[in-house]
Amino acid sequence: MVSITLPDKSVRSFDKPVTVAEVAASIGPGLAKAALAGKVDGRLVDTSFRIEQDAALAIVTDKDAEGLDLIRHSTAHLLAFAVKELFPDAQVTIGPVIENGFYYDFSCKRPFTPEDLAAIEKRMAELAKKDIPVAREVWKRDDAVKFFESIGEKYKAEIIAAIPANEDISLYREGDFIDLCRGPHVPSTGKLKVFKLMKVAGAYWRGDHRNEMLQRIYGTAWVKKEDQDAYLHMLEEAEKRDHRRLGTQLDLFHLQDEAPGMIFWHPKGWVIWQQVEQYMRAVYRDNGYQEVRCPQILDRTLWEKSGHWENYKDNMFTTESEKRDFAIKPMNCPGHIQIFNKGIRSYRDLPLRYGEFGACHRNEPSGALHGIMRVRAFTQDDGHIFCTPSQVAPECVDFHRLALAVYRDFGFEAIQVKLALRPEPRIGSDEQWTKAEEALREALRACGAEWEELPGEGAFYGPKIEYHLKDSLGRSWQVGTMQVDFFMPSRLGAEFVAEDNTRQVPVMLHRAIVGSMERFIGILIENHAGAMPVWLAPVQVAVMNVTDRQDAYVREVVDALRAAGIRAEPDLRNEKITYKIREHSIQKLPYQLVLGDKEVAARTVSARTRSGENLAPVPLDEFITRLKGEIAGRK
Repeated sequence: MVSITLPDKSVRSFDKPVTVAEVAASIGPGLAKAALAGKVDGRLVDTSFRIEQDAALAIVTDKDAEGLDLIRHSTAHLLAFAVKELFPDAQVTIGPVIENGFYYDFSCKRPFTPEDLAAIEKRMAELAKKDIPVAREVWKRDDAVKFFESIGEKYKAEIIAAIPANEDISLYREGDFIDLCRGPHVPSTGKLKVFKLMKVAGAYWRGDHRNEMLQRIYGTAWVKKEDQDAYLHMLEEAEKRDHRRLGTQLDLFHLQDEAPGMIFWHPKGWVIWQQVEQYMRAVYRDNGYQEVRCPQILDRTLWEKSGHWENYKDNMFTTESEKRDFAIKPMNCPGHIQIFNKGIRSYRDLPLRYGEFGACHRNEPSGALHGIMRVRAFTQDDGHIFCTPSQVAPECVDFHRLALAVYRDFGFEAIQVKLALRPEPRIGSDEQWTKAEEALREALRACGAEWEELPGEGAFYGPKIEYHLKDSLGRSWQVGTMQVDFFMPSRLGAEFVAEDNTRQVPVMLHRAIVGSMERFIGILIENHAGAMPVWLAPVQVAVMNVTDRQDAYVREVVDALRAAGIRAEPDLRNEKITYKIREHSIQKLPYQLVLGDKEVAARTVSARTRSGENLAPVPLDEFITRLKGEIAGRK
C-alpha cells in the first residue's frame, strides 16, 4: 500500500507503486491533462516517475512557477530536436533555461541565418503539434559516452565522460532525438505551444576563448500567447529606450575601444551626473555623513590584510612601482578604515558615518561589459558607518527608510528587498556570520519590510540587503546595498575605546543607495526613455525666435531663466520655427519657448511642453515660478 498526501492534506491510497501521472488521473481528467510534472517530497520529477513508498505529492501544471521553467527547459530540447532534423551535421552542446526563455549552443559548419531561424521555429511547431512523448532513460555512463561518440556528438560525449564512472546517466528521448539531461521534462511535445526564436550569437565552448566558437540560439517560451506578446512588446520598448542609443542621440556620453568599460561623459550627460551627485551629497549632509576622499592606488599589503587580495584579486587592476605591488581600488572600504584609524576613537564618536563619491576600477570580463550599466571604471555613492553592535539594527533601519525616500524622489515606487547570505569563499566564523545575518533580518522586521533571501550571494566579508528597483517597463535593477561587516575592521586594526575603557572593534556597515552612478544614470535614461524629469534634464528650456526681430528678447529671457537657476539655451538660428521645434522635440526637452512679435510686445512667453501641448502665453515671472516649483518637486 502506498499513501500519497496531497497539498490540501487529503490522502490517496494505492495498492501498488504509482506514477505521478496515475495519481493525477485518479484526481480527475482535467488535472491528468494539465499535469506537466510532480513534486515528490519537494523534489521535481517527471509525470512518469514511479512513487514506491508513502510520499507528499504536488501536481505541477502551467499555473505554477515551476511549470513555466519546465516549459522553457523542454522547449530548449525541442529546439535541439528541430536543429538536428534540419541540420543533421550540427552538434548539440548545452541548453539551459535563462530569464524569460532559454538558449542552446550548437557546433555547425556554417552560420545560422535569419531564414534558418524561421525554418527551425517552423519545424519546432510541427514537432510540438505531433505531441511526441518525451521519455526518460537511464544509461550506464560508459555506454552513453560510446553512443554519443558513435553518432558524432563529441561535445555530449565530453560532458558525459567528465561524470564519475559509477553514476548512471539520465537521457531523454523524443522521437529519434535523444539528449543528455537531468530533467524533468514535460510528458510530450504537445505541451509546448507558445515559443519564439529570438537571435543567434557566438559563445565559446565552456566559456573559454581558447575553445571553438559555437552558435547560440536564444528563444523565449510562455504559457499564454498574450504573455509572450506582452514580453515581445516590452523588448521593442526596451530597444527604443536603450541607454546606449539614447546616449548618442541626446549627446550624453560615448564609449570607445581605447578605454573599454570606461565612459567619456559629454557636457549634457555630465549635467545629469552632477544633478544626481549634488542631490546625493545633500542626502549625505542631511543625514550625518562626513564626506571624505581616499587614494586610488594602495599597496598590496593593505589588500592582503583586508582579504581582497585572496578573494578578489582576479577582479583588480594591479601595477608595480619601485619593486612594490599596488592595486587600483575596486572598492572604498579599506581606505575609509585608514581614516577611522587616525586618532583615538571613543564610543561617544559612534556611529561615525563617512561618505565618498569614490572612483573604483574592476577588471570585468570584456564580454560582460554593457554600455554604462556594466563597466570597469565607476563611481559609487559609497558610505561606511562605524558603530557598536547595539547600533547595527537602528542604523540599518534608518538607512532602509532613507533609501526608499531617495528612490521615491527619483520616481521609483516599486522596490524589491533581498537579503544575500553567506557565500563560499568567505572570511570570518560561522558564528559571526549568523550574528550579521540576523542583525539585517532584525532591521528589516523593524521596518515592516518583506524580503527574499538569496543563499550564497553575500559579499565575502558580510551579508547584505539589496534594493531592486522596477522601472517603467517592469524590469528589475539592483542598485543600493547595506552590508554588515564584523571582519574587515578587525583585520585592518580598527578599534574604539568602549564605555568600560576596553579596546573594542567596531562593526562596519557598507552602504550605497544609488550604487554605481554610471549604472543608475543608465537606469534613469531607460526608465524615462531619455525624457528626463525637469530637475534632471540637461537643458530644461530652449528659447527660440521666430525671426531675427526677437533676438534681443530671446537673450533677455535666457538671462532671466539662468539667473533663476534654470538651465536654458537660446536658439537664434536662421531656420524655420517648425524645424527648431522638431529638433528640440527629438532632444526631449521639457519646455520650448517660442517668442514672436506678440510675445515681445506683451512681454510674455509662449511655452510648448514635451508632450506637445501649447500653453497660453504668460509673463516670464509666472513661467519661472511654475518651472521652479516643478524642479523643487523633482518632477
